[in-house]
Amino acid sequence: MSAALFNLLHLSDPTLPIGGYAHSAGLETFVQQGTVHDVVTAEKFVTEMLSTNVKFTDAAFASLAFDAFVNKDYEGLLALDEECNAIKIPEEMRQAGIKMGNRLLKIFSPVNDHPVIAKYHEDVLQKKATGHYPVVFGICAATMDIPKNEMLTGFFYNAAVGFVTNCVKLIPLGQQQGQQILHSIQPLLQELVEAAVYPDKEMIGICCAGFDIAQMQHEQLYTRLYMS
Repeated sequence: MSAALFNLLHLSDPTLPIGGYAHSAGLETFVQQGTVHDVVTAEKFVTEMLSTNVKFTDAAFASLAFDAFVNKDYEGLLALDEECNAIKIPEEMRQAGIKMGNRLLKIFSPVNDHPVIAKYHEDVLQKKATGHYPVVFGICAATMDIPKNEMLTGFFYNAAVGFVTNCVKLIPLGQQQGQQILHSIQPLLQELVEAAVYPDKEMIGICCAGFDIAQMQHEQLYTRLYMS
């Protein structure tokens, strides 16, 4: 196994202890409303989240953060972090991105002896940077010599697994049904990776408003299993 492959598997592991399992990204709202209620509607939720939300937000930031590192543009990294914070309109999702990013830094900063990681981590600790998850993901991947397209593959796969796992738990679905969804969206993941290699900066922040609304409504649900 190459070091880059091992690093990718480690970085994109859905079980990495950064708290991703605690966030449903508004899915819990859709389930309680009855909008997502079976395997068909679950697959629609997953595909729409990936193609109309993640593509234009987190995946784009991970891609651009990777580029900023390669181009030695540290100020650009800080600007991306600030922009990512600005477009996260639902408070719970904004806080989720910060918490997950900070925990990812906490995991990889001690084992990744790179000056950019160290400086960025220090800036986060001193509140000079926010440390959003996709920005941290992109930086970590770049410092670990993971090729960009493979980094994006891991990023989208990690997101997809998280959404599917939440569907299985909340609807609920059978484990086999969850695996069928993951298998069926493989072509979509390939398309999204190809599109995210060179993201359109003018499209960042473009997403389906319904997801933002569901995430805001989640804050007021009577009962909740997830933090977002």
